[in-house]
Amino acid sequence: MLLGIGRPRYDAVSHRDSVHNYYEQMVIDQALRASDRANQDSDFLADVACVALNRLPPRYVRHDVDMTFFLTPDEIESMVDRVAHAVNDAIDYVTRRDQGEN
Repeated sequence: MLLGIGRPRYDAVSHRDSVHNYYEQMVIDQALRASDRANQDSDFLADVACVALNRLPPRYVRHDVDMTFFLTPDEIESMVDRVAHAVNDAIDYVTRRDQGEN
């Protein structure tokens, strides 16, 4: 999925391409909402997404509806909160790294 940022999921060429981590789109959307730089710098967006996704548990699905259908509203809210926290931490980390800090 990350290699196809901006590519609609329905453009998948094979069944292999239809499998994705449910958090990927949530992370990208949150990063774009949280950071002007992410909207202007695709390398920054990709770095933030990788850092954030590595801090979240993988949730592989073929279709997003498979995941949301079985989640309670509380579980969805918890996922949104975890994504926001992971993305905010990732933005801070990547920004500090780019400035030469550790």
